[in-house]
Amino acid sequence: MVEFAPLPAALADAVAAARSRFGAHVADVRYAPSLPSTMDAAAALADAGGTHGLVVVAGHQTAGRGRRGHTWSSPPGAGLYVSTVVRPPVAPHVEGAPSLMGLLTLAAGLAVAEGVGHATGLEASLKWPNDLFYGYKLAGVLAEGHRIGTAEQHVVVGVGINVLDVPYVSARERATSIERELGRVPDAGAVLAEVLAAWAGRYQDLLDGRYARVVDRWRIRATGLAGRPVTWVDARGEHEGTTTGVDATGALLVDTGVEVVRITSGAVQWQ
Repeated sequence: MVEFAPLPAALADAVAAARSRFGAHVADVRYAPSLPSTMDAAAALADAGGTHGLVVVAGHQTAGRGRRGHTWSSPPGAGLYVSTVVRPPVAPHVEGAPSLMGLLTLAAGLAVAEGVGHATGLEASLKWPNDLFYGYKLAGVLAEGHRIGTAEQHVVVGVGINVLDVPYVSARERATSIERELGRVPDAGAVLAEVLAAWAGRYQDLLDGRYARVVDRWRIRATGLAGRPVTWVDARGEHEGTTTGVDATGALLVDTGVEVVRITSGAVQWQ
C-alpha cells in the first residue's frame, strides 16, 4: 500500500496559489516521496472510488513507465512524476470523428508544453503522440483507460517531466531537462501548478467539444511533424511512409506512396 505524505511546501504553496484555475479537473492532490508508479497508484485509487480530478505526485518512481511498457527514468527528486484520474462521460464512438477519448493524449501533451512554457519560458515542441522535446526529450505523457465503455470508465493520464540536470539513464532517446535548458534550477512548484492549470483548461476544451482548438494548438507546437520518414507494424506487417501531419481526430497521417494511412495507435519508428 502506498503511504502518502503532505505535499512538500514548495509544491503545496504553488498548487494552493493556482487552485482557482483548476476547476473540478484537479481536486485531491496526493504526494508520495517514493512509489513504484504514479500510474498504478492513481489507478488503484480510482478503482477504489477515487473521484475525477484525483492527482498523484511522487518524488521518485522505482518502476516508472512510458508507452508500450518502456521504462521512464525517474531519479529521486529530479523530475515531476504526476498522474491524474479523469472520468469522461460515456459517449458513442463515431469512426473518423474527433472525440474526447481520441484526443486525450494530444490534449495532455499540449497542456504540459503550455504549462512548462508559462512557468519557465521554454517553448517545447511536440512529437506525436505523446512526447515533448527541447532539442532532446524533455517530458512524456501516457494515458491508460480502465473499464472503457462502462459507467465506471476512467482514464489515468500520467506525466513525467525532467526538471533537474541529472543522468536519465534509462531514457530510450537522449534526454534533456528544464534546468539544463534554462541554465539554472527551476521552480518545480510553478511547473507543477502551471501544468495542472493548463491541463484543466484543455480537458474542459474537450468536454465542451472544442476539438479543433486542441488540434490546432497542438499542430503549432508539432514542429517538423510533416515530411518525416517513419516505419510501423500492424496486423498486415511492416510498413514505411512519410508523415503529412495529423487529422482532426489526432491520427497521424502517413503517405505510403500508394495511399495516405491514418495511424491511431501502436509503435511508430521515426527515422
